[in-house]
Parts: sequence; C-alpha cells; structure tokens
Amino acid sequence: MTLRVAVQMDPIETVNIAGDSSFALMLSAQARGHGVWHYDVSTLAYEDGRITAWARPLTVQRVEGAHFEWQGELAKIDLARDIDVILMRQDPPFHLGYISAALLLDRLRGETLVVNDPREVINAPEKMFVLDYARFMPPTLVARRLEDIREFQKKHGAVVVKPLHGNGGKAIFRIDADGTNLSALSEVFNQTWPEPHMVQPFIPEVSEGDKRIVLVDGEVTGAINRVPGKGEFRSNLAQGGYAEATTLTAREEEICAAMGPELKRRGLVFVGIDVIGGKWLTEINVTSPTGIVAIDKFNGTDTPALIWDAIERRHAVM
Repeated sequence: MTLRVAVQMDPIETVNIAGDSSFALMLSAQARGHGVWHYDVSTLAYEDGRITAWARPLTVQRVEGAHFEWQGELAKIDLARDIDVILMRQDPPFHLGYISAALLLDRLRGETLVVNDPREVINAPEKMFVLDYARFMPPTLVARRLEDIREFQKKHGAVVVKPLHGNGGKAIFRIDADGTNLSALSEVFNQTWPEPHMVQPFIPEVSEGDKRIVLVDGEVTGAINRVPGKGEFRSNLAQGGYAEATTLTAREEEICAAMGPELKRRGLVFVGIDVIGGKWLTEINVTSPTGIVAIDKFNGTDTPALIWDAIERRHAVM
C-alpha cells in the first residue's frame, strides 16, 4: 500500500533530527514507499467545500545539516483529492488557532485520514482529558480565583501551578509550603491566560523522574523515564531533563489498560501519557506527542513502524 502523506508541522528547517518524533515518522513513512509532503498550518484554507494547503514534497535523511531535500515547488494541494493521510504534528499551544485548524481538518472525515483524529484532539486537551481518569491522579484543582488556589495550597503544602493548555514544561511553577509568592503568581497567570489554571501537590518523587509512556492505538509500545536536570524539578527533555531506560509498574499497567480502549475508539492513534512516582497520572498528550526516538534508542524497538502499521490498518477500512 503506497500512501500520499502530508505532515502539518513546524518548519522542517528547525527540526532536531536527533530526537524529533515527527521527523522519525517521516523517515518511517518514506522507508515504506509513501510519498511525503510538508505544509505549515497557516496555509490551510477552505473554499466551496475544499480544504487546501500550500505544500511541498520532500525526502528526508538522518544527516545533520542536510536532513531534507525538496522534491518540487510549493503548490496549493487539495487535502482530499491529493492526500491519503495527514499527520497533525504542529507543536501546541492548544489555542483558537490550533482548534480552528483541527476543525478544518475534521471536514476531511471519510476522505482523508487525519492522525490523531482532529475532532477528538479538540475534545481531549492534555490537562482536561486526564480528568476522566482522576482516580489515578494526584489531588487536582482547576481554578483561577486566588481564594480557591490558596485554600488548596494550605491543604496540601507545596504545590505546582501550571497553565491549563501549556506544553513542553513551560511556565510550570513550584510554590513552597509557606505559600510565598502565590498571590503574585496568581496575578501573572490571570493576566496571561483567560482559562483556569491547574494546581497539584508537589510530588517529591519527581526528582526520580517523570515517566513518558507511549500508546499506539491503545496499546503500550514503550516508555522512558525523564529525569530533571541539575537545579530543575521539571523533567521535560525540552527543559534540560534527560532520558533513561525504564519498565512499567503494576499501577502504570493498570492506568494504560483503563484508558487504552477509549484512546483507540476516539482515533487517538499516537498518545503519550505522563506518570510520576510509578502511580500518579498527570497528563494525556494527544496534540503532538514526543519521546519515541528515545524509547526506541533504549529498547531497540521501532515505534514509528508500529504507528504506521496502525495508520495503514485504519486507512484500509475507511
């Protein structure tokens, strides 16, 4: 089966080929003989029932400084007639621009397979979808009123405050048990974001790592433990954390088994969940999950191939 694949992602020129999951997926698609196009989300358009984008075909290779080569000129393509599969891989934040693009892509339903399913991506923002599995989460508050946040902080001591639709470990703050600077931080958050904020107790076990577990079509395919860098409590690789090999605890296996069927039903083919201390679920990442390159490095697996297996199965029954 040869597919025409369009990847909606950030500029290919700036990709970190050593660890970027989108690049790994492009390499894997190319190895299967699929044609690959790249386009920027800002070029999406709708007219008279057609969804188009300005795209260019390309080839990729894991060679630093020469990792891609355009194979044609930039041209407007019809995402229903000219493309079989779209990978929605631009980085968050999850805002109205992201939502609008997903709603446009949702209009391709039944014609072009979009991964992850754009309607379900809208319905499952990282820090909101996870609330469906609150029984596996640490105590959690979603609020923006200072009095509510202060009451929660007094109950739990040191807490972590983060934007509800943030990404990559950005703007995550720890407030110590004495509550110093809580009101000032609340002011900054309220001035910066219109939505509520997420507040959780600080989990000391985060110093031992934050586990990223990848599920493909609802099945666990691998995991890494992300350990905070020196002087940091955030373990995101984008914030200086480093990866190490790991296995799943019984609790983590229970978490994955609980959500796996629902992920598959929703068309969330490639998902990364985050678990701290072997038991505390904190996020379900569906917008543009990462981590598969590091997982494959430690485990000797081929997660991009598993993702393409799942995509090809879904495309075959459209």
